[in-house]
Amino acid sequence: MPLVLGLSAYYHDAAAALVRDGEIVAAAQEERFTRRKHDERFPAEAARACLEAAGATLRDVELVAFYDKPLLKFDRLIQTYLAFAPRGLPSFAASMPSWTREKLFTRSLLQRGLAALPGAAGHRPALIFPGHHRSHAASAFFPSPFEEAAVLCLDGVGEHATTSAWLGRGRRLEPCWEIGFPHSLGLLYSAFTEYLGFRVNSAEYKVMGLAPYGEPRFVDRILGTLVDVKEDGSFRLDMRYFDFATGLRMTGARLHALLGGPPRAPEGPLEQRHKDLARSLQVVTEEVVLRLARTVRRETGARRLCLAGGVALNCVANGRVLRESGFDDLWIQPAAGDAGGALGAALSAWHEHLGRPRAPRHGDAMQGALLGPAFGAAAVDEVLRRHGAVAHAPGPALDDQVAALPADGGVVGWFQGRMEFGPRALGGRSILADPRDPAMQSRLNLKIKFRESFRPFAPAVLAEAAPAWFGLPGPSPYMLVTAPVSPAAPVPLPAVTHVDGSARVQVVEAARHPRLHRLLRAFERRTGCPALVNTSFNVRGEPIVCTPEDAYRCFMKTGMDHLVLEDRLLHKAEQPPWREPAPSPAPRPAGWRGRLAALARPLAPVGRAWLRLGEALGAVNGRLVFGAAWLLLVFPYAAAYRLLGRVTMPLGFDPGTRTYRSPPDAASGRLDRPY
Repeated sequence: MPLVLGLSAYYHDAAAALVRDGEIVAAAQEERFTRRKHDERFPAEAARACLEAAGATLRDVELVAFYDKPLLKFDRLIQTYLAFAPRGLPSFAASMPSWTREKLFTRSLLQRGLAALPGAAGHRPALIFPGHHRSHAASAFFPSPFEEAAVLCLDGVGEHATTSAWLGRGRRLEPCWEIGFPHSLGLLYSAFTEYLGFRVNSAEYKVMGLAPYGEPRFVDRILGTLVDVKEDGSFRLDMRYFDFATGLRMTGARLHALLGGPPRAPEGPLEQRHKDLARSLQVVTEEVVLRLARTVRRETGARRLCLAGGVALNCVANGRVLRESGFDDLWIQPAAGDAGGALGAALSAWHEHLGRPRAPRHGDAMQGALLGPAFGAAAVDEVLRRHGAVAHAPGPALDDQVAALPADGGVVGWFQGRMEFGPRALGGRSILADPRDPAMQSRLNLKIKFRESFRPFAPAVLAEAAPAWFGLPGPSPYMLVTAPVSPAAPVPLPAVTHVDGSARVQVVEAARHPRLHRLLRAFERRTGCPALVNTSFNVRGEPIVCTPEDAYRCFMKTGMDHLVLEDRLLHKAEQPPWREPAPSPAPRPAGWRGRLAALARPLAPVGRAWLRLGEALGAVNGRLVFGAAWLLLVFPYAAAYRLLGRVTMPLGFDPGTRTYRSPPDAASGRLDRPY
């Protein structure tokens, strides 16, 4: 059966996904293999892992689908610079070299990357470009359990759209409307993320976690000054306050003055004002998302809703949509960000481009989001042997022995089966602890995860016990919805109860996660509590672990007490001291090549200095060239546009209109073209 390979790359969170006969075979993010967080490069290792999971090579791939239309994205960049001129020269000079060298030739870049995969010799699969928001919409609808559903995509920006609505039926997605750049809920959230001292495209969830500590006293400054929201939820930003469209930062002096001071320095103290800003932003975000969802419900008549895009990872807003939007059911793509675009592109290619049928599955088609690589006993034992680790093999008693560890205050690294696809740890690569321990939240944050003390943790709870412990309004298998911790819960759960009394819940079903379900059962038998703290198996600044080697290293370098590697159980107290493995020496060529390399070795520092000088001169030269292009082309065109009264994109509010929505881009229907 032919395969479809989906890819996302070149911006952030590169990923690959493989579909066979409409079934998801594998999906993984490149960062997990390269250990470079949010790795944006061609996902060579992720693609290899997906092909290996299918027992295939590139020769078996019929079609490759890339999640973006790069030429449409370039068109948006040019329109942006025309709209903002004379602002934007530094950004233009900084961004254009990568476009003229690489991104305008994305097709060639992709073909070059594909040519390095196994089985590529003499085979070049067809390449299509479904588009950014179509890929998001496909990732949300096609794996969902619904035959028909409305789809809402909200992110930073795709080609032109930042928000889009769709109607999914069977194997088709019909675009309804969109909101265009620069008016973006995702970029608004990112701008505040930067202002609050956190990292853009990486730490927006920290702002969401900080919000319950504040009061919404800045809501009126955001609504009406920064953002105009219509009754239907459509919105615009006043771009005088933001620099992300053409600047090298997200915010500028005008916004800083409005918010009462300069941005917080990274790692600086968190003041009450920062907490209040986070809360105010979260309130506005929830209101916009809820209004948009209600509009989609009213206009499409659909009873079910699917969500994707980075904003769909805002589990507090998702909870309100589930409770208050009027939809009967909600399904959210667990890899809602750009990584999930690889999966959506592959599914769009299969169902829409190739016209293959779709049969929705009970639950969903994501296999619990456990779509990454798995490692058998031989791989685990080889890592343990190499490090001289002391491991136990309890056999059938493993679950009972492991359940006793958090009950006694221990923190357990849990490495089982296939790796998760998406940002959440769901029982494949998790750190587990006792949610009843009032000191556990602080201990996990400061001594194991090495992160800010205010950040909350999530519970994994048995599906059959969840209603007695949490006020969930619907299913929550992927930790994407917050719910109140029930005041009638048999015991308090301080380690997973946020300051506002909520928790970001993962409901664990035996069919989706049999191994984690068995462990929770064993913990419940021992303690009467059917839940465990479940946080991702990594430390701050690193991707979630992928291999047994990654897991053992993280275990030994943190305050974790125990580690479960498949069927092996390790206790920190029994392990030899950790020593960083020595890097493998580069192989030296033999014969005359080796002698020549030895003679040239003393000159290596000179060569490196020469290369650095060349790179610096190239950068200066590139900026000069594109600076001249700006002055000779962009600025005159922008001036002419203004004289003629032409507007490439609106930059502020329009009090006279009832909606900021626009018809979908006609190019969204052409999957085969990069434009």
